[in-house]
Amino acid sequence: INTVADMAGMKFRVIQSDIFVDMVAALGANATPMPYGEVYSAIETGVIDGAENNFPSYDTAKHAEVAKYYSLDEHTMVPEAFVMAKSSWDKLTPDDQAIFKAAAKESVAKQRELWTAKVKESRAKVEAAGSQITTPDKQPFIDAMGPVYEKHVKDDKLKAMV
Repeated sequence: INTVADMAGMKFRVIQSDIFVDMVAALGANATPMPYGEVYSAIETGVIDGAENNFPSYDTAKHAEVAKYYSLDEHTMVPEAFVMAKSSWDKLTPDDQAIFKAAAKESVAKQRELWTAKVKESRAKVEAAGSQITTPDKQPFIDAMGPVYEKHVKDDKLKAMV
């Protein structure tokens, strides 16, 4: 996929989420919500034409065996988050809460380092196996998301992030 027009009429697996369905529809494709574990066979049998993936998942789930083209459009950048029930957090002493906060901040740099290395390793592996990777001009894809942003992004703080 090099242009938005290339997606017209194609079927893409998405997570069961209104915003993901709307995102794919805004690009002219058909969103097909399905469990991640069904992606390989769905591509192999033609139920879907493609799916979204990062390089490590594309590699480890063996999707590169049935989907030889990878469009590096960076359409989503998913933040990871540490979560804990407030009731559990409230049971910790202030000192323990401070330890958790410090450890979380410290781990961010290490996680990014490890993730970057894994992406590089996985990309090299799938390229060596014959996957063709393209990097489309992102601006037309960004432009197509206007109605999706308007529909789903209501909070001013979130709008500032988009």
